[in-house]
Amino acid sequence: MAQGNGGVIGPTQVITPAQNQCAVTHTKTSSGTITTAALTTSVNVLVIGGGGGGARDRGGGGAAGGYRFCCSVSVCGSSPYAVVVGGGGAAGNPGANTGAKGCNSSFAPGTPIEITSTGGGGGGTGGGSNTGAALDGGSGGGGGGIGPGQPATPGGCGNTPPTSPPQGNDGGDGNGTESGPVSRGGGGGGGAGGAGTTATTSQVGNGGNASNAWPGDCTARAGGGGGGGQSSASSAGGGGGAAGTTGPTNASGGTANTGGGGGGSGDGTAGSGGSGVVIVKEPAISNPKSAPGVWQMNTVYDLVKQGCWSGFNPFSVDYLVVGGGGGGGQAMQGGSPYAGGGGAGGYRASGYGPSPLRGCALSLTPGDYPITVGAGGATGSPSCARNGTNSIFSSITSAGGGGGGQGSGQPGNDGGSGGGAAGNTNPGSGNTPPVTPPQGNDGGTGEPGTSTSEAGGGGGATAAGGNHGPTGGAGGAGAPNTINACGTPFSQTSFAGGGGGGRCGAGGSGGGGGASGSHNTQYPASSGTANTGGGGGGGASASPGNPSCAQKGGLGGSGVVIVRTPSATSISVSPGTNATATHPGGQKIATFTVSGTLTIT
Repeated sequence: MAQGNGGVIGPTQVITPAQNQCAVTHTKTSSGTITTAALTTSVNVLVIGGGGGGARDRGGGGAAGGYRFCCSVSVCGSSPYAVVVGGGGAAGNPGANTGAKGCNSSFAPGTPIEITSTGGGGGGTGGGSNTGAALDGGSGGGGGGIGPGQPATPGGCGNTPPTSPPQGNDGGDGNGTESGPVSRGGGGGGGAGGAGTTATTSQVGNGGNASNAWPGDCTARAGGGGGGGQSSASSAGGGGGAAGTTGPTNASGGTANTGGGGGGSGDGTAGSGGSGVVIVKEPAISNPKSAPGVWQMNTVYDLVKQGCWSGFNPFSVDYLVVGGGGGGGQAMQGGSPYAGGGGAGGYRASGYGPSPLRGCALSLTPGDYPITVGAGGATGSPSCARNGTNSIFSSITSAGGGGGGQGSGQPGNDGGSGGGAAGNTNPGSGNTPPVTPPQGNDGGTGEPGTSTSEAGGGGGATAAGGNHGPTGGAGGAGAPNTINACGTPFSQTSFAGGGGGGRCGAGGSGGGGGASGSHNTQYPASSGTANTGGGGGGGASASPGNPSCAQKGGLGGSGVVIVRTPSATSISVSPGTNATATHPGGQKIATFTVSGTLTIT
């Protein structure tokens, strides 16, 4: 009889923990290697070849490099893949030269999953020679405008070699007619989103349109270059393609790392093609906790008692966690009459707000989650301005903002974002303690060595505090975030701006809840906006060294925690000061303006 498994024979029992991996985007602007993350099994890839060069003397516009994308390309985790980024083609200068073809770009060349986009064709020769035909390529180059007595050249062929879907389009034909307002002109280079237009007696050929067909990416790339004209310029196809020019005006090159075609020129210098790019996106991975095998009920019972038999159906939760803003510094007798602005509370978010500052969503299971909303820092005292306090949700902690520098010589404090410096002191450092993406920025510097030293602004979520100037330094800009938009009464949509530095003139202005610094004792510093994590404004005195005029800085704004859960969940909050709402899309939103508990079922 089988033993040790309740008499049941089955596979070995193993509890496999949940595995999570953030989405990763590799943007390669030069040749090299990318290495996939451990859990990755497929990627989405965009490959754009180098753009073709334009030609001069009524020459054709350079074509866009080939534009190819592929979704769900099978790869192995923790594995290197080679990437080749093609350079742009040289311009056809002097006029007897056709624009050069761009170079090919590739992902994983020489492997079964290779994706190669061909370089764009160069523009055809203008002037008095018809020997320089426009070149074929990912998209075709624009034909040159030849004359007198010689025919214009046709545009080059796109999608060469052919791919499905097509990697590009044909170039427009040149015009060699000597009559009309536009005597001779080059055709537009083909683009990823459309063919270049043919030159006529009334209009030089325009570059073919760019494309943003790659799913999940709105950036237009691979536009064709416009042709060069004798008496009329052309337009580019957008997405990095360059416009053609007329007369002696020099044409621009295609924009780097877009695969845009170079512009053709009338009598000036033509433009070279823009280099290509390869972008590889690895999706976020969330493998739930699992327990394969056949389990004895007694074993399961023991694991439940130990708290180990849970978490098998996690869900992703987005969040915004902002720490309390730092208080503004106090202007002091016998020191600088102007004090630094408070730094913004640390800003940490997923799913919403500026993409460079988005972290990974949390993988949670039903249960109770304590929430801490950080308080704003107190105004400056004779010793120092106070930092805000931390805000906390699950594994995410956003540090309080650093207090502003004191007129007594105390520097700005470190914090989520750093406090601004008073005159003759140093600013505080942001992103303290360090996290990725960074939760804040440094404070601004104060003016050294004068009796009227201006103060720096506190750091913000998206920018450092402003340095001293004719007025106090501006508070660093905050971050927009609409995680709470639609269906919630909480109206704030910008967070974690730094407080402005004090100055007997005009204080620096804060952004995203940050406050203005003090003008003088008649105009005290403002406090950071509640539940934004904004820094308080720095204080100022009516006159240097006058103890009766010492002005405290503003208070830091309190922090906030906002959580958005999937539509299949239910949420409740306590205490009742906090709020819940349902987004029109079904997701649940919990907004914590004070500390409490979030319950997810």
